[in-house]
Order: sequence, then structure tokens, then C-alpha cells
Amino acid sequence: MRFIRRGSFVALVLVLALSGRGGAVLPFHFGLYRAGALDGITDVPGVRVAHLTKIEGASIRTGATAILPNGDPWNQKVAAATVAFNGNGEMTGTHWIQESGYLEEPIVLTDTLDVPRAADGVISWMLSRYPRVGVTDDVPLPVVAECDDQALNDIRARAVTAADVAALIGGARTGQFARGDVGAGTGMKAFAFKAGIGSASRVIAKSAGGYTVGVLVNDNTGSTREQLTIDGVPVGARLKGELRPIFPRRVAMHGRMASGSIVIVIATDAPLDSRQLHALALRAALGMGRTGLTSDLGSGDLFLAFSTSRIYRRNADFDILAPSIATPENEETINALYGAAAEATQAAIYDALFEAKTMTGRGGVTYYGLPVDRVLEMLNAR
Repeated sequence: MRFIRRGSFVALVLVLALSGRGGAVLPFHFGLYRAGALDGITDVPGVRVAHLTKIEGASIRTGATAILPNGDPWNQKVAAATVAFNGNGEMTGTHWIQESGYLEEPIVLTDTLDVPRAADGVISWMLSRYPRVGVTDDVPLPVVAECDDQALNDIRARAVTAADVAALIGGARTGQFARGDVGAGTGMKAFAFKAGIGSASRVIAKSAGGYTVGVLVNDNTGSTREQLTIDGVPVGARLKGELRPIFPRRVAMHGRMASGSIVIVIATDAPLDSRQLHALALRAALGMGRTGLTSDLGSGDLFLAFSTSRIYRRNADFDILAPSIATPENEETINALYGAAAEATQAAIYDALFEAKTMTGRGGVTYYGLPVDRVLEMLNAR
């Protein structure tokens, strides 16, 4: 769905779900596990995604992305856990997730200064969808995670509104969805290339349960070009002096703008509890490391993992009906899920780079897209 106001030079794109991109999105496969049909987080049954992409004039390059674990997260809460691998960033609502062991709201990703507006939008959507909230039912604690997109975006404009986010959540769908410089990833960069939203999935063997692990990342990492490794090939070192970002005016890279951030959301249909999901989320760091990321001091590297099959049904108070489904404790299954989470995270980071295109934004700053054809030649020449 696309909305354009030509007279005011505003292009507002709401990407709900795309259907014509079956099969693996990343143009190569690696690792021990096969990808799901969509090679994305929505390979996990029930997971929904939507993007809001805002491009306005020469300065606005931002947006938001919503991820829902199912169609009714308030009444069908899912087991969940979070990890602050490096905490120079924000993901709201995590204290209660860690305390309760479940997630009961949509997850929204956006830019740093629009976190409060996005949270307001989540609340508006919740109040509209659930009329008992704040009357005879509990009140939600929105889950909103940010990355700093000020290199390409006029972040002070705070272009994402509460109304945008409420509409975004209402449009989330299962199935395929866009990646790269869309949604919350519109103004993001990584390894001095354009980056943004990436996603991937891995399916473990039937003998280990046949479960799926899906990952979605918003990659805005600040690691240097030379650190980038793609499936073991030192791509960044080989492209060290090429396609460097353009800064027409001297810009001091500082704080989060320099160090960057990454938000990683992991979904699985394995019926893991919050303790196991915390361990699963930690494996995302291994996938990061395989790409060359080191998690700088100024980086906000925040992970959230949830299980779509371990459901807690709501009543009007804090009491919950524990799920009857058994928690897998088999070593083969747990180890396979760990491996799939690391591998899918690695693939999702690559996906963000492969899908993002060259973009010019605030002040004429330009980040080039990864030269995909040349990188594929490097991979094929091994």
C-alpha cells in the first residue's frame, strides 16, 4: 500500500506484506541448516510484519517496523526473553518481559527520537483493539526498540507519529515482506554501506523436532568496513577504499551515530520457556561475530526472543494459565536451535546489506549499497 502527497514532496510508503518473493531472498546459502520457504521471520507460523517507510524531501529518511508474534498478542501472550548485549540503546518494556517471562504486545522498531511517539501509537492501537484495557483489564507496557539514523535522517524532525504506528500495527500480515532500506531500516547503515532491515530463517532436522527459527534485524552497526566478513570471505577488506560514504560537509561522527546499533528479534515455534529463550537470544551474538561485528562501547545491541507455541492466556489480572505443552529439554534439539539462531542472525545481517540500496539523505550525505554482483563473484571464486 502506497500513499504519496506530491504537492508537499512527501513520499510515505506503508509496506504491509509482499507476496511475489518466494524462496530464499539472500542470493546464496551457507551453513548447516536449510532456510524456510520465505527465508524470513514470518516462516515461523503466525508471525506478522509491517513497515512504515517515510521519505520526505532531502532530509527525512526514517520509518518504523512492527512485529507481532500472533494475531492477538494481548490475550495470547507468548513466552519471551530479552538480552542487552551492549546497553547503549533503548528497548522499552523489557523489565516486565524479564519478570513475567512473556510478551503481550507488538514489537515496534524505529529511530531513537521517535521512541515515545511509537509507544504512544502502540497504546492507541491497544486501546482501540482491546476496549477493556484500563477499565476492567490491565494496561500495556509498549515494547519499542530504537537505532540512531541521524547520519541520513533529520532525526530532530521526529517524523514518525503515533497515528502512523497505530495504522502500521493494524496492517501487519503473515507472508513475505520487504527488506533493506524500508521501515525502521530506512536510514540505517552498517560497515560503511547502506543497511537496514534483514531477515532469515533456519529449520532444524525432523529428528530434533523440525522447528523453525526466524530472525529479523535492524542493522545500524558502526563497525569499520575492514571488519566485514561474508561467509568467511574478507569482503570488507577487499572493498576498503571503494564506495566510501560521502559527507558534503564535515560531519563529526559521535556517540551512537558513530558506534551504531543493532536490534535483533528471534522467533521460534519451539515451545521454549523464558529461561531457554534467554539462552537462545544470546546465540544471536555469535551470528553477529561471524559477520565481523564487535559491539562497540557506544552500541545499543539489544535482542528479544519469543516462542509462538508457548502461550499464556490472559485473564483480567496477573494470573496466567500455564501452557500444557512440554518444554523441550533434549540436548540434540536445544543445540540445534542454538545453531539455527546463530546462523539465521548471520544470514539476516547479510540480508540487510544485500537488499539495501544507495541512499542520499540529510545534508547530502550518501551511503552506497553493497556491490552485490562483485561480492557474489568473490564468494564464487573461493
